[in-house]
Amino acid sequence: MEIVTVYGLNLLYTVATLGLIVLGLAVVFGLLGVMNMAHGEFVMLGAYSALIVQNQGLPILLAIPLALLVCGLFGWLVEWLMIRHLYSRPFDTLLATWGLAILMRKAIEGLFGRGYQSIDQTVPGTVHLLGVDYPAYRIVLFGVIAVLFAVLFGWYQRSNTGARIKAMVSNLELAAAVGIDTVLLARMTFVFGVCTAGLAGVLLAPLVRIEPFMGLDYLLSSFFILVVGGLGSLEGLLIGSGIIGGTDIVVSAISDKTAGYLSVLTISILFLWLKPDGIFSRR
Repeated sequence: MEIVTVYGLNLLYTVATLGLIVLGLAVVFGLLGVMNMAHGEFVMLGAYSALIVQNQGLPILLAIPLALLVCGLFGWLVEWLMIRHLYSRPFDTLLATWGLAILMRKAIEGLFGRGYQSIDQTVPGTVHLLGVDYPAYRIVLFGVIAVLFAVLFGWYQRSNTGARIKAMVSNLELAAAVGIDTVLLARMTFVFGVCTAGLAGVLLAPLVRIEPFMGLDYLLSSFFILVVGGLGSLEGLLIGSGIIGGTDIVVSAISDKTAGYLSVLTISILFLWLKPDGIFSRR
């Protein structure tokens, strides 16, 4: 029974963290049609922001505003210099952001080296939950992500800005004709997407190895989730996270991590073949 409880908590944790990681890519890809291959590198920037704050002896919570500032400014610059010229050209955005990802990895490698680094556990110890001792930080992280998703979902559904984004996505020309600044709105949407990636990097930093190539795994997982869940809704994102994360956990426990990855890849290929729009889609 304890093993079932632990695997259940691990599944909830995996779904929550994968959902947070893929949120920014879902926003940028789903709303703007931009295939941001540098998404994982923005997660990396968030993790290194936490590392910088720790190395300076500052409170770790300061890593959140630092990551948002770094990712926000850099994301604004990337959108202004590159992305705004490539809207409606997904293959071109793929190539451009893939080159950007390589440059970002090399820049971080030059500044911090290629070695693995880590930060101290911010909430040490365990919590006795449902008859088992479970890492306290994971419980806190799950709660933070749940609140964040609830707030974002409510804001997107009820705010004027959310309504403008929906109008821009539905009909760009009509939205511009009625006075919506679609250029600024698209830019801020892109910035929001990369900032959520940076926030994910900060929150996951105590649990992962921090190194220049860490973003590659997050990028692959994110695209697998979007392939399965689709780009239509928050429900698709969460269901995709559950399917991908759950399959990886179960198969990895039965066999090994390689088998888990292959099973996830197989599911993604089957969805691309049989249901290319995913479980949920705007169409």
